[in-house]
Amino acid sequence: MMMTTIRTSLEQERIRDVWKYRRLMVLLAIVLVVLAILFLTVGKYSITPIEALRIVFGRVIGLTQDWDAMSENLVFGLRLPRVIAAMLVGAALSIAGAVFQGIFKNPLVSPDFLGVSAGACVGAAVAILLSLGPAFVQTFAFAGGLLAVLLTVSIPALLRNHSNIMLVLSGIIVGGVMMSILGFLKYVADPETQLASITYWQMGSFSYIRMDSLLAVLPTIVIPIIILFAISWWIDVLSLGEREARTLGVNVGRMRGFAMFCATLLTASAVCVAGTIGWIGLVIPHFARMMVGPSNTRLIPTSCLLGAIFMLVVDTATRTIAPMEMPVSILTGIIGAPFYAWLLYKQRMYLN
Repeated sequence: MMMTTIRTSLEQERIRDVWKYRRLMVLLAIVLVVLAILFLTVGKYSITPIEALRIVFGRVIGLTQDWDAMSENLVFGLRLPRVIAAMLVGAALSIAGAVFQGIFKNPLVSPDFLGVSAGACVGAAVAILLSLGPAFVQTFAFAGGLLAVLLTVSIPALLRNHSNIMLVLSGIIVGGVMMSILGFLKYVADPETQLASITYWQMGSFSYIRMDSLLAVLPTIVIPIIILFAISWWIDVLSLGEREARTLGVNVGRMRGFAMFCATLLTASAVCVAGTIGWIGLVIPHFARMMVGPSNTRLIPTSCLLGAIFMLVVDTATRTIAPMEMPVSILTGIIGAPFYAWLLYKQRMYLN
């Protein structure tokens, strides 16, 4: 009788937990949609939310055009691509950070600390120096990010020290080397053309987003996100440790490499869209973990929505709080550093 009561209580608790998580996801999705619509109207030239919606859906359902051409050009030419890009980049970096933290069982790991962002920026800079097109910039950025991750993982393997602190130190070393290479590339770049483009990648900005270039990168962001959603349970298994994962029948090397490939592709694609943007992949997964716990089946979707919301808010702030637009990385650093310090304080028992 007592065991039946305990099982019933546990089942009820599990159901309440599931519904709590679902309500949270619905709430975050609603907040994201509302903010996206709202931020379409914010700027030096303001329009109403109703007008913005009519312009966006006017082409889809064939509404009679009763708005001026300037408003339509503003929405489709500037704000809509920028809003979509901010959401995609925020989601991509947050998911990549959550995946890296889960794979390496290290809450201090992020695309920044593993050198992925710096490596992707070096790859993009090389493509810019070679005067290659946007598709090659993306390819080179991905290659640079992947090379950085391989170097970061190889250093602990060569030293036969697989501790968390060694992985973080390896990422710092690789990131430092990549930033030095980037500095050399900036030194030899044409100051009137190439240097400005490389600086844009390094500081992060959504100023020059265009819908055609965004659509070109869209598959390399959406497809890895879908894949990582699908294999999130296997990432949970990897986070248990190699021995436990093998006991459950997981090919650890193949699954880890596949997840790293997807996370690196997300990071490189984000760099292709907006340049190097720090702190997102480190801070947002921590915040999501405080809300839904460590399970990646919940952590990855929550990080996706939280990252999109955060990046959308930050980008809108960079173009509205000052007369001149501020680079995105400046504001993410100002917000991210103290916020991460607070998260470390809140999670000090977990980190031990």
